[in-house]
Amino acid sequence: MKAKKSNGILHNSIFRVVLGTAAILLVPLILRWPWSVSDFVVMGVLIFGAGSALELVRTRANKKYRLAIAAAVIIAFLLIWMELAVGLFGSPFAGS
Repeated sequence: MKAKKSNGILHNSIFRVVLGTAAILLVPLILRWPWSVSDFVVMGVLIFGAGSALELVRTRANKKYRLAIAAAVIIAFLLIWMELAVGLFGSPFAGS
């Protein structure tokens, strides 16, 4: 039984996102930032989620709206990251 072509594209997309997430998480690991295991897990989930969303936008979104949706995903990622890092909005997620 032959695999569908779209299935191969999906696996390539997921592989690219996983590889990118691992590469980004190597930076704080190599630089020995004082992160706990939970910090790496949370950032891994956040980066993987944003990367997956951007990959979906790249492959499935209407060409007319692609840039706007990608910008919204990136802005949401940055806001969540800033909130978790320094408590920008003072929500309970920041640990305050």
